[in-house]
Amino acid sequence: MTEHQNSPYETGLDKNPANYVPLTPLTFLERSASVYPERTAIIHGSRRLNWSQYSERCRRLASALVQLGVRRNDTVAVILNNTPEMLECSFGVPACGAVLNTINTRLDAETIAFILDHGEARVLITDREYSSAVAAALQRLNRPELIVIDVDDSEYSGPGDRVGTLEYESLLAGADPAFVMRPPSDEWDAISLNYTSGTTGNPKGVVYHHRGAYLNALSNIVSWGMPPHAVYLWTLPMFHCNGWCFPWTIAANAGINVCLRRVDAKGILDAIREHRVTHYCGAPIVHSMIVNAPGEWRQGIDHKVSALVAAAPPPAALIEGMARIGFDLTHVYGLTETYGPAAVCAKHEQWSELPLDEQVRLNGRQGVRYHAQEGLTVLDPATMSEVPRDGATMGELMFRGNLVMKGYLKNPAATTEAFRGGWYHTGDLAVLQPDGYVKIKDRSKDIIISGGENVSSIEVEDAIYKHPDVLAVAVVAAPDPKWGEVPCAFVELKDGASLTAEALLAHCRQHLAGFKMPKRVVFASVPKTSTGKIQKFLLREQAGSLKSFD
Repeated sequence: MTEHQNSPYETGLDKNPANYVPLTPLTFLERSASVYPERTAIIHGSRRLNWSQYSERCRRLASALVQLGVRRNDTVAVILNNTPEMLECSFGVPACGAVLNTINTRLDAETIAFILDHGEARVLITDREYSSAVAAALQRLNRPELIVIDVDDSEYSGPGDRVGTLEYESLLAGADPAFVMRPPSDEWDAISLNYTSGTTGNPKGVVYHHRGAYLNALSNIVSWGMPPHAVYLWTLPMFHCNGWCFPWTIAANAGINVCLRRVDAKGILDAIREHRVTHYCGAPIVHSMIVNAPGEWRQGIDHKVSALVAAAPPPAALIEGMARIGFDLTHVYGLTETYGPAAVCAKHEQWSELPLDEQVRLNGRQGVRYHAQEGLTVLDPATMSEVPRDGATMGELMFRGNLVMKGYLKNPAATTEAFRGGWYHTGDLAVLQPDGYVKIKDRSKDIIISGGENVSSIEVEDAIYKHPDVLAVAVVAAPDPKWGEVPCAFVELKDGASLTAEALLAHCRQHLAGFKMPKRVVFASVPKTSTGKIQKFLLREQAGSLKSFD
């Protein structure tokens, strides 16, 4: 069939400002502020902001950054808790054309310094609580042009000195409340930078675009079935994949952001009761805290609460426990490279009539693609052909579509490899089941997911290798009832060396953030192949039966 020459559909029907506008989540804030100016947008302790006030503060932030010399595609890094300031950065930074880099608050000074340097940050906005690590990171940097702004959160009364030359509230007070947000000229423009540990010690910078952020924000609503004006509790760190895009989602939903600086069971349940929270997200450990909390802490919660769980399949006890307390749990799956969740275990009504063990099996799968994602399947990475839908043939789980990153910052080789064959390679080994749902069977990447945090086994191994008494080391994931997985280190010492686990852990604390620390240490000969390659599959089997070192 030949293409129609001089088709009438290709004449006089060009894109123009009246019929084509680049997609950006900035418009969600503008719409909610216009339509619902007096509706509550943010709750943080005793603080309340409506949508009009929230929008004005975001515009003030954008104005202040421009006054500081921030230009299009400059990086603005933040080290903040789940506070109003973090929400404001989600809009204020891209509103001036800059790129938002949210940094994990649990990282050590060395990694913070690497991220600030690699991302070429022009500005750092940091909470006073993290001044010690930030100050140490700044000492390692050679970036005299970096402007540091301190946030003094009204809900924080702990230690920590200011390390910057500017203070956040003072900065906003002197900025323009009528600043006009600057939408991207191209929806492919970068909106944020998120670092992920990947499979190497140095983290990789994942770059998101405005189009993907816009579409995933809407897909969160549609794929989860969120009604308008949801009351969303921030149990998920906003530094994780921009809070799975939920700062932009709640703006599109014109809902309420209930901020939570510290995540603990009583604080979560008190907030759910007081503010009648309808939705929240988190790793399995967050939901487990709620299920295992004393029954009296849940008294008074008599409304429907919907929860998303990701980072690991929810265990049977968790699904049963959530059902018992009346919380509706939905399993999602994704990676930093896919804007957070880009797959959902879409539930069917008839599932609720099945025996519990069958419900657990069905709900424990990674599921199907998000509405705004174009492709999710399992392919043979060698042939790039789809595996049979037999629930047994393993291949690599891959994504394709608008909910996939632009690529890795300043790392074209890793970007090319990740997109080989026109699909994003997750590195997770999975099967396709007869109904088309995907189920992960193993991880080909040496990543340990501990309490929802990605821990690179290679990074932990590198830290242990720095000890002079260590000959060989292998770090694998060991199951843990609280954290899901924890790093387990198998350490082979040099001849004549004598080293205790306590001494080794003291050494590791000098090089690793707390959540990356080995929780179990085994001194033994590390099994290797004839070519010297460590046989981690044997160690994973061993780690499954070990007791915690703690």
